[in-house]
Amino acid sequence: MIALGKIGYLNVLPIYHPLETGVLPHDFDIVSGPPASLNRLMHKGELEISAASSVEYARHPEKYYLIPDIAIGSRGPVQSVLLLSRVPVEKLTGESILVSSQSHTSAVLLRVLMNEWEIPVRYQTGDATQVLSDGQRPQAILCIGDEALNLRYHEDYPVRIDLGEAWRRQTGHPFIFGVWIAQREAVVADPQRILAGCNILLQAKQWGQDHIGDLCTLAAQSSILNNQQMCSYFDGLFYDLGPEELEGLKLFYQYLYKCGEIPAVPELNFLPAMTEEAA
Repeated sequence: MIALGKIGYLNVLPIYHPLETGVLPHDFDIVSGPPASLNRLMHKGELEISAASSVEYARHPEKYYLIPDIAIGSRGPVQSVLLLSRVPVEKLTGESILVSSQSHTSAVLLRVLMNEWEIPVRYQTGDATQVLSDGQRPQAILCIGDEALNLRYHEDYPVRIDLGEAWRRQTGHPFIFGVWIAQREAVVADPQRILAGCNILLQAKQWGQDHIGDLCTLAAQSSILNNQQMCSYFDGLFYDLGPEELEGLKLFYQYLYKCGEIPAVPELNFLPAMTEEAA
């Protein structure tokens, strides 16, 4: 079986629902977890294919191949990556921001934006939901995933900055929060097996896009969001990795290099056999 990593958030439902419900037959052993956990498992070689933070590829491009035409991103508001603040962002100078430990890309995106806005702040890693439940009220918090959807209207945080929208306003480009990557060692060991798995993954993505209305209804049944809100959420996401999205990804890597987050701007190397098929 192929060890496949799955982000444990609502945003990947369109891709993994047809796999987990048996709509599409596959040979995956699906491992679910927050992005940071999947990054670690990929880095240790314990997953062969996985969704991963886009920054994980940038930090270790020698270990992975990108899978073509599949990603998770936004062309504006993403709704599930939010900076919540008690004061206007420009007044956060010198303050500490509580940052979720579950995502690497969102954390460095916040650093990039604060750097571009010339607002020097400090960063503290923690669990926003737990901190708020304990009665603490940090000046600002970065929330991601389902936590962001649950906390976005918290009465103590009237200022909400959607990082997907902030990036679009800053650069004019879409933002890629996550990519799907394959272990280079696994590809070398058995390229046809990994290629077959990647093709099933792309079929799952297409199935999810074709049935997004039904999936919104399904997701709303077990969420604080109603059907209309759920459809609005998924309308803000995209799962393609075309030319415009690649330009946004390259620009993000340039910003990461500028901020000292990565030692060099990586080349975008895709799974060879799939690249040849696309050509």
